[in-house]
Amino acid sequence: MAVVENPTRASSGLYAADPVLVVMGVSGSGKSTLAALLADELGWDLAEGDDLHPDENVAKMAAGTPLDDDDRAPWLDTVSSWIIEHALAGVPGVITCSALKRRYRDVLREHNVVFVYLRGTRELLGDRMAAREGHFMPTTLLDSQVATLEPPQADERHVVVDAGRAPADEVADVIRLLGLTRA
Repeated sequence: MAVVENPTRASSGLYAADPVLVVMGVSGSGKSTLAALLADELGWDLAEGDDLHPDENVAKMAAGTPLDDDDRAPWLDTVSSWIIEHALAGVPGVITCSALKRRYRDVLREHNVVFVYLRGTRELLGDRMAAREGHFMPTTLLDSQVATLEPPQADERHVVVDAGRAPADEVADVIRLLGLTRA
């Protein structure tokens, strides 16, 4: 089930002409899968937020240590730069970023940004994290991510998509809810 948190704008397709969708949520929610499918379906640019982390952040998380606000600041600035470049160029895009706190989303918020919040149960997220191979984020950090999460509020442009369904259904929901046009 998808939920539109700002139905007047979302259902009428009145977001910026060249939006950047920030696919957000805790680790294991399916951000990378959804973002890749959305970008492909829409013919938009794609960036994987995890690839933009400084090496120090990756090493810290791989060692099982949660990031703090100071650790996240340079990463959020890099993600924000990608968003701003796309806004200035008038190019739509999709980027993944956990964006767990409102203040993190405030760094990313531009006139063209819409947050796509993937919401999942603790059990689903843990199962997904345990099943994936080669990712730097250990399952031991899931609880810190869940504790840090501040879901988007009504005054933030966003849609909520329940994780755990077929990715194609999640993509269809986002496209429908935001009134987007497939490539």
